[in-house]
Amino acid sequence: MTITTPPATHERTRPASATPQRARSAPATPQRARLAVSSPIGTLVLEGSDDSLTDVVLPGSARASAVAAAAEDLAAAPRALADAARQLGEYFAGERTTFELSLRSEGTPFQREVWASLAAIPYGETISYAELAASVARPQAFRAVGSANGANPLAIVIPCHRVITSSGSLGGYAGGLDAKRSLLELERVTL
Repeated sequence: MTITTPPATHERTRPASATPQRARSAPATPQRARLAVSSPIGTLVLEGSDDSLTDVVLPGSARASAVAAAAEDLAAAPRALADAARQLGEYFAGERTTFELSLRSEGTPFQREVWASLAAIPYGETISYAELAASVARPQAFRAVGSANGANPLAIVIPCHRVITSSGSLGGYAGGLDAKRSLLELERVTL
């Protein structure tokens, strides 16, 4: 699984008296596409380009209604979305435990560090928010880690559902606790 992040872009203002510089063209941004995919937890909306998957929008999440209009034609979907749909189907069928996808996500350096730690949680296992905080060398920052976990744009593929509370309860989940419970049951996790 490859996770890449776009470089930060910042516009700098200059005083009106400064000498004008030749304009630089912005790097081409791949066209974003959406693909609706049925799953046992409801319709997932995949977003990305031909090169990479950028988002997995869960049903019941805050973004779900905003992306409701998504194509359902797998044959016409960009390659990265078609690959993600196929691998998610295999995951839900119990035939896949890891994903081999090109991913592109935007987030702060801290969020990306947390997401990399999430990606290392093995199928069928859980860790606590406190353990996740320790894995990014910030053992007291379990709330900040929980926020970064909740901001994960690549749910299921980057398995934020595998993080639970220290007491063993589910905690939270962008797609709702029923979806989190279903994903953990699929992976045969006993709580």
